[in-house]
Amino acid sequence: MLTKTPSNARAVAGYLALVLIPIGALMAILRLGTGVTAPPAAGAAMNTAAKAAGGAPDLTLVVLQICIVLFAARVMGTLFRFIGQPRVIGEMAAGIVLGPSLLGWLAPGLSASVFPAASLGYLNALSQVGLVLFMFLIGLEVDPSELKGLGRAALIVSHASITVPFVLGATLALYLYPLLSNDRVTFLSFALFLGAAMSITAFPVLARILTERKLLNTRLGTMAIACAAVNDVTGWCILAAIMVLIRTQSATSTLWVTAGGSAAFALFVIYAVRPLLRGFENSFRRNKALDDGKIAILILLVLSCALITERLGIHLLFGAFLLGSVMPKDHEFVQHILEKFESVTVVVLLPLFFAFSGLRTNIGLVQGGMMWLYCGVIILVAVAGKLGGATIAARASGINWREAGGIGILMNTRGLMELVILNIGLDIKVISPSLFSMMVIMALVTTFMTTPLLELVCPVGRAANKLELTSRAS
Repeated sequence: MLTKTPSNARAVAGYLALVLIPIGALMAILRLGTGVTAPPAAGAAMNTAAKAAGGAPDLTLVVLQICIVLFAARVMGTLFRFIGQPRVIGEMAAGIVLGPSLLGWLAPGLSASVFPAASLGYLNALSQVGLVLFMFLIGLEVDPSELKGLGRAALIVSHASITVPFVLGATLALYLYPLLSNDRVTFLSFALFLGAAMSITAFPVLARILTERKLLNTRLGTMAIACAAVNDVTGWCILAAIMVLIRTQSATSTLWVTAGGSAAFALFVIYAVRPLLRGFENSFRRNKALDDGKIAILILLVLSCALITERLGIHLLFGAFLLGSVMPKDHEFVQHILEKFESVTVVVLLPLFFAFSGLRTNIGLVQGGMMWLYCGVIILVAVAGKLGGATIAARASGINWREAGGIGILMNTRGLMELVILNIGLDIKVISPSLFSMMVIMALVTTFMTTPLLELVCPVGRAANKLELTSRAS
């Protein structure tokens, strides 16, 4: 058996030690950080690359950029699949290759002519549409009903895998804030955002790794998916709250208007929109497919929800995720929508987001031994908080050390979702371009290490045999 159900007293003690105590520590860190100061901000804007030029876009250039991005993404994705990594990691790496970190370094003239700064706004606009649709699909794939029978262990592991890295990230902010931030950013905003960025798990990447390694239907896979799903929902709710806090510190709307409006909209979607969404499922059951008209209406709903949450002061992505999470969860219905959306979203639009992220990532900003030391510390804290926190929580929940380690390794996968959060942070200027580049490196390292570490700790054959034995016993 993978799990051994802990007693009530042990479960309560474990939850107190791994969740509530770190939350208390976070409050103390944030209070301590009020006395930490950062250097003055530079007079010039730090991120001009993402600004779009006025006037109509050069369609020839935009189409050329899309062709180059898709070609690089497919080539790098294939290469990474060849070495046993998920294709998405290769697509993330392709974005770095096309940016100033490699192409801009080797051939600056070519890079400036193909990806001029004035054109990046159009690339960003296309990628944001893809992200909105992708976040809808992420919410669609999260099925709360599948989490009900997983009990205390999944709850403890998922919450501990958020609180422990969050506290460690906020603690690291005490060190990094005076070095990598400026006085336009409050310590509270910096610490909360860094903690949230350390806490995220890439649910779609994790699911693809488990599927490719035939671990999805094992107990290890089931527990990891459950923890990642809870982590995903909780993490995005926390990030939404942080976004409200950060934006209302300098925005025209007040905190209570943004928070109250967001809560009212969430309740409206859950209790008013959700029953209406069953009409899509009923139409699918009658016709075994959704016609183009229904798909158009569904896309319109996704974009409308995204616009409302952006207007409320959170972000476009939260509305799309919320609508996806309240959609009907019939397996065939979900698979049909995924097939309708994924071809364009995953194959075309997401690589554009990776490219845009790569064009904003300049590893050349990480100059000198001290900057690389900061980057190494960020990676170390990220791995210790996520992998270590999830492993210890899983072991405290009665899971043996090998499977607990496997869960910790899987929860340490960040991938695409980390890039989404980091781009949000750079857009609202809560992190600098240099810290953005360090965090992107961290996202690549922690995602890349998942597959080899998982093979070392939980080989496919061993996991499959264990599933077979437990199935016979049951």
